[in-house]
Amino acid sequence: MSRTGTTTRDRGSSRRTSGRRASAPVTPLRNRRHHPRRRGAVLLGVGLVVLALLGWALWSGPLLAVRSVQVDGATTLPAALVREAAGIEDGRSLLRVDVDAARDAVAELPQVESVTVTRGWPSRVVITLVERTPLAVVGEAGRRSLLDERGVVFDTVTGEPPAGVVPLSVRDPGPEDEATRAALGAIAALPDPVREQVAEAAAENAESVALTLKDGTVVRWGGADESGKKAEILAALLDELAAESLEPAGELDISVPSAVVVR
Repeated sequence: MSRTGTTTRDRGSSRRTSGRRASAPVTPLRNRRHHPRRRGAVLLGVGLVVLALLGWALWSGPLLAVRSVQVDGATTLPAALVREAAGIEDGRSLLRVDVDAARDAVAELPQVESVTVTRGWPSRVVITLVERTPLAVVGEAGRRSLLDERGVVFDTVTGEPPAGVVPLSVRDPGPEDEATRAALGAIAALPDPVREQVAEAAAENAESVALTLKDGTVVRWGGADESGKKAEILAALLDELAAESLEPAGELDISVPSAVVVR
């Protein structure tokens, strides 16, 4: 023991204790575990921002903007008129184009029989339409209207009607009129060479269709039944008349295909 009352063992113990107290503190492991979570949250936030920007670019931005509206199938209708009716704006995102509304708008054009509107990725809208085919014309010169095979009045003509279009005389032209439908059925059944010889078709009712040829011959057609057979018989009779195998006739009655009368 020293004079101060402290032994050598005590002094050594004191130095060891002092050394341990001077060491640096150790960071708890639980604090380190938070870093991966923070990193994941940051990545998630960045991903959401990227998705939001991409969604904006697709929905409202220029990435899928409409740059052209293509019109297929228009023959008499101007393509510009079809585009105007569709109402599709240039620069509008394809995702925001209402193709059903555009289709319905174009379908309202009288000349259109059917229409489809589709998206042509990435920047085009395609309008494909089928125009009505004129089969007959009604009315007086200067105020004539064209009818398709169904009897729909869809356009007007001021001059001569298109080739192959037959002047039609009925009381109430339209798709609901039976006389109109019967006469149109007869005209539609005729082969083109025969149709070109028809000057006029007329019908007082659905059972009294009559055709007047350009040479003045009257064809009593009757009703719309067996129109295909009647058309074949008429073509054969005209061939025989042209070949002078038959005497000239002023009237051909084919209303009953099994009992044709030539007068």
